[in-house]
Amino acid sequence: MLNIHNLSVSFQGEYLFEKITFQLTGGTRVGLVGKNGAGKSTLLKIISGEQEYDEGSIAMDKELSIGFLKQDIDFTKGRTVLEESYQAFTEIKKLEKQLAEINEQLATRTDYESEEYNQLMIDLNEVQHQYEIYGGYNYQGETERILQGLGFQREDFNKVTETFSGGWRMRIELAKLLLQNNDILLLDEPTNHLDIESILWLEEFLKGYVGAVVVVSHDKMFLDNVTNRTIEISLGKIYDYNKPYTQYLVQRQELREQQLAAQKNQQKQIEQTEKLIEKFRAKASKATMAQSLIKKLDKVDRIEVDEDDNSVMSLKFPISKVPGKIAVEIENVSKSYGNNHVLQGVDLTIERDSKIAFVGQNGQGKSTLAKIINDEIEYAGSMKLGHNVEIGYFAQNQADYLDGTKTVEDTMIDAADERTRPLVRNILGSFLFRGEEVDKYVRVLSGGERNRLALAKLLLQPFNVLVMDEPTNHLDIKSKNVLKDALLNFEGTLILVSHDRDFLQGLTDKVYEFKDHKLKEYLGDIEYFLEKRNIENLREAEKKTVVAQDEKKQTSGKQSYEDQKKQKSLTNRLSKIEANINKLEREIKEIDVELAINYDATIAKADFFKNYQAKKDKIGTLMEDWENVTMKLEKLG
Repeated sequence: MLNIHNLSVSFQGEYLFEKITFQLTGGTRVGLVGKNGAGKSTLLKIISGEQEYDEGSIAMDKELSIGFLKQDIDFTKGRTVLEESYQAFTEIKKLEKQLAEINEQLATRTDYESEEYNQLMIDLNEVQHQYEIYGGYNYQGETERILQGLGFQREDFNKVTETFSGGWRMRIELAKLLLQNNDILLLDEPTNHLDIESILWLEEFLKGYVGAVVVVSHDKMFLDNVTNRTIEISLGKIYDYNKPYTQYLVQRQELREQQLAAQKNQQKQIEQTEKLIEKFRAKASKATMAQSLIKKLDKVDRIEVDEDDNSVMSLKFPISKVPGKIAVEIENVSKSYGNNHVLQGVDLTIERDSKIAFVGQNGQGKSTLAKIINDEIEYAGSMKLGHNVEIGYFAQNQADYLDGTKTVEDTMIDAADERTRPLVRNILGSFLFRGEEVDKYVRVLSGGERNRLALAKLLLQPFNVLVMDEPTNHLDIKSKNVLKDALLNFEGTLILVSHDRDFLQGLTDKVYEFKDHKLKEYLGDIEYFLEKRNIENLREAEKKTVVAQDEKKQTSGKQSYEDQKKQKSLTNRLSKIEANINKLEREIKEIDVELAINYDATIAKADFFKNYQAKKDKIGTLMEDWENVTMKLEKLG
């Protein structure tokens, strides 16, 4: 499908990666990993054709289609969610325009016996045939299915895209890519803007995708669930294993240990040979043997051990002054966005030195309450900060507030005061911005590098209460571990919004679950919360859809065993239906390509039209099944 051979890219005279070689084939789902700035996004841009490379070659099949989900996207204003999503179907939209023009002429003309009118009828038949081949009668239903899978409600379909946040606009772009049935999907941090339900849906979708997928992600669970191959970029080289991420780490470590052992044995042999050479050199009768050993030693292929890039940022959150016993006091707080009531009558008291996690489904008010505590938005009710409280706040999109026209160093200097300005270089160095890297413009930084800069900027002002909303977005796995260690050692009050169970584990001693506009308190860490909820992981907690329950269910507080069995069975059935739909759509697309290339030879095949129509009819049946199963799942909640 696609071959990359000896590819090299340099930046400011230094190689980002050098002479890397790998192939992509159908069914391959690659997790592309590496530290921030290693070149992951650059490699995706090169594969998509958006960026040039210095050396090497890229060979691909003719007519290969590539879809690329970038971290930064632009939308045309004024389009609704559906209208923007329909942009995925360029050929269908062209044919719709042609059909509209032909039908308009047929409706207005009266020269029914003329040759021109007859030609219009012929053109109409041909365009309608092409329209059917490209799926013109199915694409609207398919679009709605994909949008709902990514979390949109039917009432959202006719809203204009500019009324949605950047995260929701990213979902629309993802929907467009998934609708195009590309041969290769390139996804750069697709889960950063998705809630748990949408992540689970995307996992199932990608597992059934028949093309090749290359995904850049720092979500270990997502990588393990989706990928069947890992390519790591490290120190300009790549390490390529047919294993998901966690298994890859184990295998690579085993290989490195084998290399170390082999290198140690070889070094012993070399040292013994060198001793013999020195010994034989002293005797004239052994000089010939010494020369022979020297030649033998020169021919030895020295075993090299794969280098590890162990450079990580150094992070420590200092405490300003000691606050009063109560850090934050919230009474009867409510917040609505139009008709959307997010929080209603919330009461919460946060004591000094508390370590708190906010968890729950997206849209339930976690980020909203974090903003209220930071006094960023208006609300109803009362919120008071305690005596001497100084808040450090890291927003979910903190990196978006950075000015792209400034350099890394200027960004820090402009945010510093007289006390911290002399410390700027040291702080930047601890966040891996060293030497000439401080002169880089913010606009050329990777998503992870921008997040590191935003964290560094946070240290310029004193605080004793730290509020962090999804701080691990864009951070590589090693940087996430460093941040976690820093938070474990933080001696102030911590409020953490996150979906990442691995990251939350051991960080907090109290969990607040956001659900039905209210907060429920769990006096323990994230594992205690999961145990009390009798669920296996945080994803299971967050994917529960809020539904109206009857009195019996309200009393028990749990879904019945029979309903749980039904829900599991329906979920499995839904995944199989979606996989079959994807498979049939791919087969139909391949037939359409054959028709376009060699129409006569293709239709001459035995039972061609019968088989072709059977596939289309099957998709129609599967779409009806999908709607029925979805409705049943919604009723079960």
